[in-house]
Amino acid sequence: MSSLQTGHIGINVTDLARSVAFYEQAFGLTTTVKAEDHAFLGAGGRTLVTLWQQSTGTFATDRPGLHHLSFQLDTLDEVLAAETVLKQLGATFTHDGVVPHREGSPSGGIFFTDPDGTRLEIYTAHALTEAVAAPSDAPTCGFF
Repeated sequence: MSSLQTGHIGINVTDLARSVAFYEQAFGLTTTVKAEDHAFLGAGGRTLVTLWQQSTGTFATDRPGLHHLSFQLDTLDEVLAAETVLKQLGATFTHDGVVPHREGSPSGGIFFTDPDGTRLEIYTAHALTEAVAAPSDAPTCGFF
């Protein structure tokens, strides 16, 4: 299975219209399919996220299942631009600023939640500088 890749991620949401708007604006995704109870969003001809309105409540971090969903960008500037958009959208961040994946690591990201509390990350695999320091209370990898 040397060609195995992640296909798309399906996320249960409580309000489809609200979540579609969030994922389109936060990630620059385009809705390719929209029905009464679900939507497919993607970029570059690929479906990346499917949203399903079939839940109540908020994301439960104390249950088995998804820990967090992570998206990779090429540069730190792109991560910082995404952070600006997310702040404008009112996203809740786990920490302020970019958190390195470990001390001295060239990779790191921003950690936040969607409107239903699903934990999300946007990171870059390289190009962190000494000017980007982890908050003193930030654990490695932002959520744990």
